[in-house]
Amino acid sequence: MDILNALVAILNFVVIPAASYGAQLALGALGVTLIYGILRFSNFAHGDTMAFGAALVILITWGLQSIGVSLGPLPTALLALPFGIALTAVFILGTDRVVYRFYRSKRSAPIILVMASVGVMFIMNGLTRLIIGVDEIRFDDGARFLITVQQFRAWTGLSEGLSLRVSQALTLVVTALACWALFRFLNRSRAGKAMRAYSDNEDLALLSGIDPERVVRLTWIIATALAVTAGTLYGLDKSFKVFNYFQILLPIFAAAIVGGLGNPLGAVAGGFIVAFSEVAVTYPWRKIATYLGFQPDGLLQLLSTEYKFAVSFVILIVVLLFRPTGLFRGKSV
Repeated sequence: MDILNALVAILNFVVIPAASYGAQLALGALGVTLIYGILRFSNFAHGDTMAFGAALVILITWGLQSIGVSLGPLPTALLALPFGIALTAVFILGTDRVVYRFYRSKRSAPIILVMASVGVMFIMNGLTRLIIGVDEIRFDDGARFLITVQQFRAWTGLSEGLSLRVSQALTLVVTALACWALFRFLNRSRAGKAMRAYSDNEDLALLSGIDPERVVRLTWIIATALAVTAGTLYGLDKSFKVFNYFQILLPIFAAAIVGGLGNPLGAVAGGFIVAFSEVAVTYPWRKIATYLGFQPDGLLQLLSTEYKFAVSFVILIVVLLFRPTGLFRGKSV
């Protein structure tokens, strides 16, 4: 019975939270890796694109709620999400035309585009704070839990409980659907094949008649859709606060680089690797050890949760030092 309690505790405090967080990182890392693979620069404004898009989704959600529109047990933000993606994509395409297009036409070095993205990051951060403020916002209406601790204990008779929030289940389902749609698009559609060809060899793709501006637009739209979806799911699962999205940029880049920057499959795998590493290192394992018959003196916690981003930083440095192409052999950084 104690072994079952230990397994339930691991599921409740490690596996489910890490899987949900990993799915959010995977969506964010997919956007980063698409931009790097096709546009050939690291977009430091990606975290604030998530924040900007999520802020628009929240505003639209409030508007829908004010006129009595809801999805019942599901968050109303799901209805607002397509509108948030569309508005954010328009803004990002405008940013590309005003900022990045000039540097592409000059065939500027990637570091120039990186520095331009840093400037865009600060502008978007300021706009987001102006639009929605800096306070913590919860917008997860509808049902809170699919399974509660009390229900699980009543069903199983175990002393350890397990809960599954709607936002966690929703994150996993939406991420699975988004990844399936993206990989199907890249591998089977004509536009997706054009994007892959442009990524592999830009000059040969141009000689083949591929329109580079169309590829660029599609890349920004897809990356924006992934970013806004990830930002909204992260806000539903935790809460929305502008500066949190600046902080999450490090684990997103770590996920993309661990998997192989420029490799979509690697981005997904990297997201879960980073998430499980962060949660496992910062979780106090004392309860699990007690269930297994040990009597530890301390919490068995390697790092406090305040230092969870240090885990991403260490992973990032180790991968860059020993395997710069990542686990799935993306482009070397």
